[in-house]
Amino acid sequence: MKNKTIKILSSSSDTGKRIDIFLSEKLKELTRSNIKKLINQKKVTINNVIVESQSKKIKDDDEINITFYEDINKKIIPFNKKLEIVYEDKDLMIINKPQGLVIHPGAGNKNNTLVNVLVGKYKKKLSNLSGSTRPGIVHRIDKDTSGLLVVAKNNFTHADLGRQFSEHTITRKYIALIWGVLRPLQGTIETFITRSKRNRQLMTADEFKGKRAITKYSIVKVFNKKDIPKVSLIEFELKTGRTHQIRVHMIYKGTSLLGDQKYRKRNVKFKKIDTTFEKILSSFKGQVLHASTLGFDHPRSLKKVEFKTKLPLKFRKLVDYLESLKN
Repeated sequence: MKNKTIKILSSSSDTGKRIDIFLSEKLKELTRSNIKKLINQKKVTINNVIVESQSKKIKDDDEINITFYEDINKKIIPFNKKLEIVYEDKDLMIINKPQGLVIHPGAGNKNNTLVNVLVGKYKKKLSNLSGSTRPGIVHRIDKDTSGLLVVAKNNFTHADLGRQFSEHTITRKYIALIWGVLRPLQGTIETFITRSKRNRQLMTADEFKGKRAITKYSIVKVFNKKDIPKVSLIEFELKTGRTHQIRVHMIYKGTSLLGDQKYRKRNVKFKKIDTTFEKILSSFKGQVLHASTLGFDHPRSLKKVEFKTKLPLKFRKLVDYLESLKN
């Protein structure tokens, strides 16, 4: 298959950086070992000169070219499951992931994942920059979060999308239901996010340590109904993409997403709650959170594209029921 090359221009702020560090910042999905391998294979050039060492320093306005070739891991077992494909062309596809579907194989789930479905459907027509167990995967959303996800069919597309995610130029909006209401009704939450010291499987907001995390939010509607605690329909826009960012920021603000079993306020008990509401909510098996909008510059055409999807049926059913209740 024909090799493809992506070009990146450095700026004054990049002067003096090692080429491997620069590429790891610009191409989020490339690991340092991936970069080292590409350099050793003489696939990286600076101003048309082959890079011989990963410690090579770059200067302002350098032109860096990285050449990728297509490959795919053959060990992943195909999994037959119907996917809702919102858009597809020769370079990428946009998938509306259902709640409960894991993105890639891992401990405890090696076969029934999105990657297994993709391998079964597309075989060798997927990128491999994220490693042998994550073909096509440019970014992730949590298992129990539904919504839009972009999949790369080749390394050229993967690298360019990875750069856009790294530079935080991707449009990502989510719709959710939270307990209570945030004040003000519109705002921006900005903290650092780091791994929790109490539970290493969880993340936590911090004022000083970790990775910078920015979430914009807007309350769409407040439901203040009889026999149901106050609930808000809310839209989030991610300006960064940290692990569990929305869920962590809601805990930081003193609330949590409906259905969230990992990030929730402790000792919250309801003396009386509408049984139908409780039944619908229990059907979620996870947080009521949907990735509704995804936008980026198409790597091939360079045109801005944006995709939207409606709320899943269960989510819509829950909102409709809240709207049907009397105050």
